[in-house]
Amino acid sequence: MRPGPRNLITDVASLRVGNAEDHRVRTGSTVLVGDRPFTAAVHVMGGAPGTRETDLLAPDKLVQEVDALVLSGGSAFGLDAASGVADALRGMGRGFDVGGQKVPIVPGAILFDLLNGGNKDWGENPYKRLGREALLAAGEEFALGTAGAGTGALVHDLKGGLGSASVVLESGITVGALVAVNALGKVTVGGGPEFWAAPFEMGDEFGGLGMGSGFDPGAEPALMKRLGEATTIAIVATDAALTQAQAQRMAVAAHDGMARAILPSHTPFDGDLVFAAATGARQIADPVTDPFLIGHAAATCLARAIARGVFAATTRAGDLIPTWAARHGG
Repeated sequence: MRPGPRNLITDVASLRVGNAEDHRVRTGSTVLVGDRPFTAAVHVMGGAPGTRETDLLAPDKLVQEVDALVLSGGSAFGLDAASGVADALRGMGRGFDVGGQKVPIVPGAILFDLLNGGNKDWGENPYKRLGREALLAAGEEFALGTAGAGTGALVHDLKGGLGSASVVLESGITVGALVAVNALGKVTVGGGPEFWAAPFEMGDEFGGLGMGSGFDPGAEPALMKRLGEATTIAIVATDAALTQAQAQRMAVAAHDGMARAILPSHTPFDGDLVFAAATGARQIADPVTDPFLIGHAAATCLARAIARGVFAATTRAGDLIPTWAARHGG
């Protein structure tokens, strides 16, 4: 495996990502959209998820493809971001056709960023606007770190952020990940700068520091956040032609990457969730080996994307906790 040319999920051809932020509120939204509808699935492993339209992503449901996927801050308020995306897509003439009416299919997931120091004293929440702005900003290049859905994210002891990574398999299949990291757990080893995801790093994409040492495996994790304050939400994507069931297995496999990069992950207090997207541009040659390798690649990409999101976070006035760079001199 090697990284794609951008090392972003948009290395999967025909997919674009847009971010929108409100730095006064310390929040934002991120949209993944395709040039055309794509197969999508989801798998939830956290104990406190917040979602929209995820039931229809089961393989036995009528709708097999979606128009966009949304990741957003804002807790339950942030689900409105998907409404803004749906309105904008309908205005573009996109959506599932029901008797001539276009109904855009826009599943979404949210993370909790209401206690990060931003001004949440709104009369009407900003997420519908942020969703629309993120869709209209969608392109092949997009910012990481304190951007989009990662704008107000926090992990155990550092600012979180928006991360992405990609790989190209020997077969030519591309796999990518996009993640907003807002975890209860830690992404670095002990008190040092090294990331748990270090064994999977490609080049020096998050500092090239190698593996940490001195971790006490018997240490009990501290609860730095309260019930419901955490969640890491992600999308893994491929250009392979996968069924919805195969895409769901890709999402399941990708959760391994979250567990490799965040300790602990999938707790009762996190709403950890992974969407999967498959554009179908490239036929799989081996129905056994290719889905296996795609799942492995999705987990690897997600681990790297998590570290990249925290590594890229930037300092802003009023931060409650430091960025990785501020703490470790990066």
